[in-house]
Amino acid sequence: MTESAQSDDGVHCAFFYGTLMVPEVFYTVCYNTKTVPDAIAAQHTFTPAILPGYCRRRIKWADYPGITEDADHTVLGIFATGLTRANMGKLDHFEGAEYERRTVKVKLLEKVGDVKTGEGNVEAAGGEREAEVYVFMPTQHLEEKEWDLEEFRKEKLKLWTRADLIFADCDPDKPATLASAV
Repeated sequence: MTESAQSDDGVHCAFFYGTLMVPEVFYTVCYNTKTVPDAIAAQHTFTPAILPGYCRRRIKWADYPGITEDADHTVLGIFATGLTRANMGKLDHFEGAEYERRTVKVKLLEKVGDVKTGEGNVEAAGGEREAEVYVFMPTQHLEEKEWDLEEFRKEKLKLWTRADLIFADCDPDKPATLASAV
């Protein structure tokens, strides 16, 4: 097992590219409520970022996406900081055995351009960071179509921020696996 990417204060950092880009979903997964006290919210930052060398796709019959390695693509997402070991454990269970947690390099954005093409993105100076990301492993379940955050917000978000629903299909005995250190 490898160590998770850590921020300067010793807690973990992750790159979210799907449902977890919405803070209410993150809070529901990690704290069992979509609204957390200000003291908890202040422990986390959510910064726009890109992940080069990966492609995000819809998963057949699912509300959430998966990413796979693809040198010709870049994924827009969120760089999240302040994640505790307990948060990472809950995220591993939430993502499940279909995903492998890997350490990657992401580039922070000062300005987000066109969400479909990336045109107009402005990278932050010195903005490369190490982060954990969940990579979808059964690629035969991916569609060719790009997953759409705004479509998710409009059509599915309410279902994903109910504490009693979020772990209904998660098997606590089959969390995401950790990629070996290279």
